[in-house]
Amino acid sequence: MAGREFERLVEIMATLRGENGCDWDKAQTHETLKPYLIEEAYEVLNAIDLNDDEELKEELGDVLLQVVFHSQIASERGAFTIKDVIDTLNDKLIRRHPHVFGDAQGYSYARWEEIKAKEKGEKRRTSIGDVNHALPGLSLARRVQENAAGVGFDWTKIEDVWDKVEEEIEELRRAKNQEEIEEEFGDLLFAIVNLARFMNVDPESAIRKATEKFILRFEKMEKMIENDGKKLEGMTLEEMDSYWNSVKSKEEKEEDENA
Repeated sequence: MAGREFERLVEIMATLRGENGCDWDKAQTHETLKPYLIEEAYEVLNAIDLNDDEELKEELGDVLLQVVFHSQIASERGAFTIKDVIDTLNDKLIRRHPHVFGDAQGYSYARWEEIKAKEKGEKRRTSIGDVNHALPGLSLARRVQENAAGVGFDWTKIEDVWDKVEEEIEELRRAKNQEEIEEEFGDLLFAIVNLARFMNVDPESAIRKATEKFILRFEKMEKMIENDGKKLEGMTLEEMDSYWNSVKSKEEKEEDENA
């Protein structure tokens, strides 16, 4: 059933790009679609954060659409087809899992990196592996740390990571100029990402959730101020803090009641 449905999706995409298709779809290129792929990926993450299966189902479909869309464009210029994409993925999954589909014993990070390097015809520069520098900063830091941990270069216990965070805070306090501040701030963020990893927290997801929480709480604060017949503009910081704390206390009370 899934195979037939996928074939139907590919046919629909070809129709949309065809002579009598949609003008917008026909006008798209790999370049114009770039922001949509990123947007859809983040909407998948949001659906996961919301624990909303219906939303997740829809957003995964939107990501799949982007894959089919790019493949259709590529096929039109004779580069590759969606079948080539799937075949390449299937071959790669089998090749990179010799402990599942071959005779190798157990998963090995080093072997994984060796296979990747061989595929790309590259000599491995370091054991940290192939680094995807296109990742957002926090995700890049987490991935590099995970790669380093994969070859044994890692903290042995979380207490040491806490000590490193505190050390970086003190070094930031002692920074003497803007260049030092930026460097030490980066070191502190890198240490915090390490702490997040030890706590099984994805730092990119955590900062997004914190930001969304701030936005929601700020909106509640504005509404509370408006309900009191006041305006945010012109209020002192102390007045705004009072409303902010009221919103926070109300949220905590609701959480306790729903616990």
